[in-house]
Amino acid sequence: MASLNTFGAILTHAVNLEAALRDYYQQAGSAERAKAADKRRQTMERIRRESVLEITLEPIEGLDEADYALGLDDRSSAGQQAVEATAARFYAAVAPKINVRQAQRALERAAKEHQDLAQA
Repeated sequence: MASLNTFGAILTHAVNLEAALRDYYQQAGSAERAKAADKRRQTMERIRRESVLEITLEPIEGLDEADYALGLDDRSSAGQQAVEATAARFYAAVAPKINVRQAQRALERAAKEHQDLAQA
């Protein structure tokens, strides 16, 4: 797994994470959660596109994709809570490391949404 050491790597991982969750929830039969994941994916893609000019190339340290791997084989309620908790942990860890305020807010909002779903 790769290190999440740049703004682009973090946002790409966020886009891929939300796409994986969208597919996971479609297969689990939860259209509402699949739609929410797709909306977050679109938001992350937009943030990545719009923030390209604002990015400073400061290295980001201490993040690795392997720490946020989703267990997408378990579609049970407990499995869904586990993937949401992992996603919440990812967003909570990356948000403070981003120096573009709009992107940071979007990541914080995603962390809260995933945390709420993990506790549901």
